[in-house]
Amino acid sequence: MIEKDFDVPFIADLALREKQIQQNYRPIISVHKWFARRPGTLFRGLLLSEFADAPLRETFYRAHRLNGVRIADPFMGGGTPLLEANRLGCEIFGFDINPMSWWIVREQLDHIDLKAYRAAAASLRAALEKEVGHLYTTRCIVDGADAVPVKYFLWVKILRCDGCGKDVDLFPGYLLAEDRRHPRNVLVCHACGELTEVESLGAPGRCRCCSAELRVDGPVSRGRLTCPHCGKEHRVPSGNGGPLSHRMFAIEYTNPQCVRPHEGRFFKKPDAEDLAKVAEAEKRLAGLRVKFVPDDAIPKGDETDRLHRWGYRYYREMFNARQLLGLELSARLVSAQKDERLLHALATNLSDLLRYQNLLCRYDTMALKSLDIFSVHGFPIGLIQAESNLLGIRNPITGASIGSGGWANVIEKYAKAKAYCEAPFEIRHCGADKVTVPIAGEWIGDKRNGIASPETRAVTIECGDSAVRDLPRHSLDGVFTDPPYFGNVQYAELMDFCYVWLRRLLGERFKEFKSLSTRQQQELTGNVTLGRDIEHFTDGMSAVFQHMAEALKPGAPLAFTFHHNDLDAYVPIAVAILDSGLACSATLPCPAEMGGSIHIHGTLSSIIDTVFVCRSTGITSRQWLTSDAEELGTVVQEQLDQLQLGGVKPTRGDARCLIAGHLSRLAIWHNREGWRSSLPTVERIGTIRKWFERQGGIEAVLPHLEKAALLAVRVAEPPQGNISPHDEVSF
Repeated sequence: MIEKDFDVPFIADLALREKQIQQNYRPIISVHKWFARRPGTLFRGLLLSEFADAPLRETFYRAHRLNGVRIADPFMGGGTPLLEANRLGCEIFGFDINPMSWWIVREQLDHIDLKAYRAAAASLRAALEKEVGHLYTTRCIVDGADAVPVKYFLWVKILRCDGCGKDVDLFPGYLLAEDRRHPRNVLVCHACGELTEVESLGAPGRCRCCSAELRVDGPVSRGRLTCPHCGKEHRVPSGNGGPLSHRMFAIEYTNPQCVRPHEGRFFKKPDAEDLAKVAEAEKRLAGLRVKFVPDDAIPKGDETDRLHRWGYRYYREMFNARQLLGLELSARLVSAQKDERLLHALATNLSDLLRYQNLLCRYDTMALKSLDIFSVHGFPIGLIQAESNLLGIRNPITGASIGSGGWANVIEKYAKAKAYCEAPFEIRHCGADKVTVPIAGEWIGDKRNGIASPETRAVTIECGDSAVRDLPRHSLDGVFTDPPYFGNVQYAELMDFCYVWLRRLLGERFKEFKSLSTRQQQELTGNVTLGRDIEHFTDGMSAVFQHMAEALKPGAPLAFTFHHNDLDAYVPIAVAILDSGLACSATLPCPAEMGGSIHIHGTLSSIIDTVFVCRSTGITSRQWLTSDAEELGTVVQEQLDQLQLGGVKPTRGDARCLIAGHLSRLAIWHNREGWRSSLPTVERIGTIRKWFERQGGIEAVLPHLEKAALLAVRVAEPPQGNISPHDEVSF
């Protein structure tokens, strides 16, 4: 069982490595973007700890067939727990109120003929190449070659000064490319717009074209613009009118067969032919009777209000004409597909492609690539935008994709994802070497791919509130999930960006796409715009946990991941577990985020999740039933040591999260007797808050950790299980 057999250092090591390049360890996630996916290695470890009959280090790299084991996930999101359970042979039940979650998990598990998919995808891309391929080419300024493929068109926002009436480029800075992945720095001339390569940004010199002194800093700083023509001050955005217009100022292209010596990347200022292609796309789009470009308005919301502040009122305004033309033609080709599963696959590809095919993508001047719209789990509005090649570029020698954000990229990722479903693998680390270990006999899906007599598995994926789904009493062997938390990112607001397109393509085929938006009033996140407070969140979590507890067999686990460094965020979790009549028998640590992720890098956020293990009956560790802050500090310290054995370097934020998890476990344990779920929600919330206050909260425990959790490893060998037989307390 998990409490005894989960191996923290072993799984921490695997999970930490997986989160660095997750699609390499779990290619299945490349079917479509979803947010904050937890490591597949974590849930494989939890499932095998519960249902396998040998130490985790022995069972992890072996094939398993857990036939007859029934697993549910009431908040499936991107589907990681379900994918891992399905792969192990379990019967799975997944629920989510968000139709995009439902669609993504459904498509991840849907069987597809890979050969047929590759042919259909290649045909679609070839048709697009014929229609709009020339709009994504340019002339090479090095050897004069015609029609070399463009990787990125770079655009800058423009503001018309109401003082002098002139258009001003809103450059925050003139640096186009740093000298990290290119031999020299590349600067845009503020006077003529030409590109000049320089050795030093401290003394950039003069423009190679007009001889003007080159500048590094642009006219916009901290949301303020000083007009370079008349000196008038402006706020950016001003809040007036629609979206700001854009001007294409640079192009990055590729010419792998360049006949002249050339170092690094290829950059150029757009020429007249490049600008003519923009005008051609605008003219063609204007003459097209569009069918699939959405005309949906962007509703108010915690995340979408940022779009409104920048003047965006409709989703279609987030694209330029060339992008809209290419996406409309792509949708037409997808809709013409006769095979249902291929149609669904290509529609999923198109939906995923959208995050790179829009004018909110930014250009990374260090990595020299486009950052997709969801790179920071929001709607970032930059002043410099990157338009990716719709078709994508393939290396003529290796066939690998060059750049990001095109059809070639999304097809390659999807094909790898589905190949992984047929033949899953794990990666074993042997010193500095990585060894791919095929797990022969395991597979992912509703039907096994690529064999004459298909083997099937029971898969139930539903779009709806899991609190009201029909699950027979005592029918589940486990519930494994990654629930939302009160301050969660507004994923529904973000996913509407893809949903409005997917709904145009498939809305008539699926009742789940009937709603105009993925947003639902009963979503379990706090939302200021919709007035969803912590009581709403607590009631919703409680209803789901109670329903799942009823469906669990006696003693079967409800295991879920959670992290937040604010103790108050754990209050609804504790209330929901107590309302469900469960006890928390263990809280275990595991890496769940990549420390370098754009959306958390440089913050106090933790990369460590607490895994809560809850049961109606079972055992817990006597040592974990601490009586004061000092004893709890010892327990937390031991888990921090275990994480370090797995290669994690815990931070103060990580320590705070672990303490919060243990305090929540103890709050549940000490409030079980006499708990009354019938009391008003505000009173139940108050009970847990007061208990936390009496314990002194997180701050009472922190001083008892060595060097505030920035410590040296004190454990020489991996622990043999979390609970020893003589240390058990039954409940």
